[in-house]
Amino acid sequence: MHRDHVFIQDLRIDTCIGIFEWERRIKQKVSLDLEIACDVAQAAEADKIDATLNYKAVAKRLIQFVSESQFQLVETLAERCAEIVLNEFDVSWLRLRISKPGAVRGSREVGVVIERSTE
Repeated sequence: MHRDHVFIQDLRIDTCIGIFEWERRIKQKVSLDLEIACDVAQAAEADKIDATLNYKAVAKRLIQFVSESQFQLVETLAERCAEIVLNEFDVSWLRLRISKPGAVRGSREVGVVIERSTE
């Protein structure tokens, strides 16, 4: 059994996110890090993109979704992003980290990390 992961790191997307009224009027940057379970052995053998998880397709789908979303909480955004990846890309497990850079004075970023699986 393989324990391979495909990852996307620091995918930055502008979106409407936050609980304060001023946050609802602007776009803020969020950063996504994903680790996605994916057996890469077949892809390595075939050297073909259709034999693996296409991380560009995952990134494009998340960029489209997040940029159009208007959630109050990063927790909600994280759950919806995880559902998209699990349901639309036929993967069994992922770890997703979403952060809001500069959201708390004195910190570089704050956010959540979730792990979800189809099992």
